[in-house]
Amino acid sequence: MLNIEEQKDYRISLHHLGFRPFFLLGSLFALVSITIWFLQYHFNILLPKIDNLPAAFWHGHEMIYGYGMAIIAGFLLAAVRNWTNVQTLHGWPLMLLALVWLLARLIPFSGSAHALSLMVLFDIGFNFLLCLAIMQPIMKAHQWSQLSIVLILTLLSLANLLFYFGMSGQVQTGMEMGLYAGLYLVISMMLLMGRRVIPFFIEKGVDEQAELTNYRWLDVASIVLMLVFITLQVFSPEMGLAAIVAFMLFLLHSLRLVGWHTPGIWQKPLLWILYLAYVCITLGFGLTALANFGYLNPMLATHAFGLGGVGLMTIGMMARVALGHTGRNVFEPPAILRWIFLLATLGLIARIGLPLLLPGSYSLWIGISQVFWILAFGIFSWVYAPMLVKPRVDGRYG
Repeated sequence: MLNIEEQKDYRISLHHLGFRPFFLLGSLFALVSITIWFLQYHFNILLPKIDNLPAAFWHGHEMIYGYGMAIIAGFLLAAVRNWTNVQTLHGWPLMLLALVWLLARLIPFSGSAHALSLMVLFDIGFNFLLCLAIMQPIMKAHQWSQLSIVLILTLLSLANLLFYFGMSGQVQTGMEMGLYAGLYLVISMMLLMGRRVIPFFIEKGVDEQAELTNYRWLDVASIVLMLVFITLQVFSPEMGLAAIVAFMLFLLHSLRLVGWHTPGIWQKPLLWILYLAYVCITLGFGLTALANFGYLNPMLATHAFGLGGVGLMTIGMMARVALGHTGRNVFEPPAILRWIFLLATLGLIARIGLPLLLPGSYSLWIGISQVFWILAFGIFSWVYAPMLVKPRVDGRYG
């Protein structure tokens, strides 16, 4: 049982459960970092001050290992608590973990002569501490099947370390390999978590009777092929073989999407945003196959995964988890959510769809996409920050 005394006089609850500080910091960081990237991309205002960290690599790294890892941390610290019935990190240890994450984000702007060493220290330190924080309740509850989550987190830590080895010149192309390995591992986490919660959310959330179809063989095949895909796509020069595996993953996840579809999801913003995110991940595999054969810009596939898969999935999960864990009704979300999700979706279309149709205005579409995402995260932060800071509406701890 959870050993937390319930009180009724909380004023600030940011330290109660992991989703609170990490969803707050993550959404605010997304808002700030996309704005910085907008200024750098269009006006050449170079703000990161580490010589070995070009702005484009900073952008990629911070979207994956900064924003992405923050939302993963917040989600897992809340979810593992529910799965294991063991209290996860809270109080001052939780705030200390959040501080370590924050320091890693701020170091590139410090101008310190030791910025690279400090960034590695805090960033890899955060990865390591998060692994321990997730592993401890899982082992205490003897839920050994959940250790796959710790394995992905460990691999993400190693991929992040590979990025820094490349940044310091110790591993040739280490930065590129670290970024792509990190992206695909985050997608693996999205697929793992999505398989667990999306069908459940749909069946419980739609107004009609829904019985979704799942296949055990598809679950196993998608995991095995994902491991093969990451290995080939990141570490092998055989792009043709990686393209074939990517296309197989496109087919498998398309079949899963068919089994999960029911018309009622399109009436529920908290459902269609997650379903659309899974569509984008599936599309990412298809676009990767085409990119590997030289038919389109590989950045379109990368952003189908990044903006569509990670972006839509995380903003949708944050919106739902924050409502449920602050004692609010997830079946009656704030009306403004549909506009937040619409802005994010328009940003995705501008970044992927419009360059396919009108590639001559590529920079313009990137700018429009950035503006849409800045608006989406700005409104999201404005709506959700008070929920994340203030106590639960029922006065309970959490």
